[in-house]
Parts: sequence; structure tokens; C-alpha cells
Amino acid sequence: MSGEFSTAWLTLREPADADARAEDLLTPLRAALAGRAKPVVRDLGCGAGSLARWLGPRLDGPQHWVLEDRDPDLLAYAAAHPPAGASVETRVGDVTRLTAADLDGTDLVTCSALLDLLTEAEVAELARVCAEARCTALFTLSVLGEVTLEPADPRDAAVVDAFNAHQRRTVGGRRLLGPDAPAVAADAFAALGAEVTVRPSPWRLGPQQATLTEQWLRGWVSAAAEQRPELEFDAYLEARLDAVRAGTLRATVGHADLLAIFN
Repeated sequence: MSGEFSTAWLTLREPADADARAEDLLTPLRAALAGRAKPVVRDLGCGAGSLARWLGPRLDGPQHWVLEDRDPDLLAYAAAHPPAGASVETRVGDVTRLTAADLDGTDLVTCSALLDLLTEAEVAELARVCAEARCTALFTLSVLGEVTLEPADPRDAAVVDAFNAHQRRTVGGRRLLGPDAPAVAADAFAALGAEVTVRPSPWRLGPQQATLTEQWLRGWVSAAAEQRPELEFDAYLEARLDAVRAGTLRATVGHADLLAIFN
């Protein structure tokens, strides 16, 4: 998706992300962190820091956040807009190189909208590293490949299928998981002895999110067209954008949140 990792895109989607996140995972998460005076949270691929700003105030007491991303500009933005009442530090890093030693002293590992960009082996390794460190993990807003648009259009299914195939594409020899990521991650953590809970966290977009819906549609259809250029989605996109501008389009975009606790 064009601009997928820009500060502008990440801050635009932040309110929809906040509304979507599965709040019922907070109770077991707080229980897992109980007794830690100032838990250390390592946010992988933190982007602009939206997950930290959402989760920080919902945890009990002060925390220390280690914000990690490959993009120094995003790290700078995240550090300048930290979660209320928390101390932060930033690190340039790559989630695929994380080790158990990196998690020494860490109580919680988090990420948002990240797992679909990893391979099956990389997700398995991430689960193994968390298991070795006995570190709780909260992975949010992983795409499920489920999109429902109202009113429906006969072409919707073809766009969904093409987009999901694009999400599962091979890049530089890496076969990305795309919408398979939540199930793969749940199985990987469960196999290592974690108590795993998965909850839906869908975006629900309507007239009040018109700017976000328009940007999401452009990226969604662009990825589908890149995967299946012979299907010529230009007319479809224009029809859908017209509906957004008219205030008649509603979209439900499926995501899942996963909590893994090692007892």
C-alpha cells in the first residue's frame, strides 16, 4: 500500500486502530503483568507509536517503553508523542533479528499490523524467542483477509482474492504470511506452551472516516491490481470512491488481536 509506513498514514489510521483493538484482552494482560512495579514493554515495528499511546494509559501504573523500528523518522515521531506517564527509549532494529537476549528484562512484547509482513519461519522464531524469555506477547491488528463492503458490488470478491494473494506474495525469497499470520502465530505460541487468546479487532469504516476510507481503498485496490493487472480495477475503484464521497459506503476490514501468556 502506497504510504503504508508514512507518519501521515499511520496517524490517519490511529483513531480507527484504537476503536478496533480488542479491549477484552486487557484484563488477562494486566493480570500477567501484576506485581511488576514498572513493566518494560518492547514495541516491535512501533511505527508512529500509536499502540503505545493506546495501551500505555490502559495498563496499571507507570511503564517503560522500548520503541523499536527500522525507520529513524518514525522512531523520532513516536518518541516525541509517548504514552502518557511512561518513559521511553528508541532503538533502530529489525523484528526478524530479535533474540532472547534482547528481551532480557522485558515483561511484554507488542506489535501492531506487523505479523502479515513476516514469513512462517520468522513468526515461529519470534514465538520461540518470547518463549525462551518467558515474555508475554500482545500482537494486534493482524489482517484476516476479510473485507465486507456495503452496499455490495459483484466485483468485491475478486478484489479481496487478489489483495490476499498480494499479501501472500514472495518478496526477496521470503513468502509473506499475509492473512494466514494470526493462525500461524497462535499455533506457534500454543505449541511452545503459551496460553493463547485471539479476539477479532475489525475496522468499521463509515462516513465519519471518509478520508481514511478513501486512502485505504486506494491502497487496497492498488495492491489487488498489482497482483492481477488483467482484471482492470480502475472503474471499480472510481465507483467505490464515489460512494465514499456520497457518504453511502461502509466497510468492515477484518483483523485479529492475539495475546500469548507463558505461565
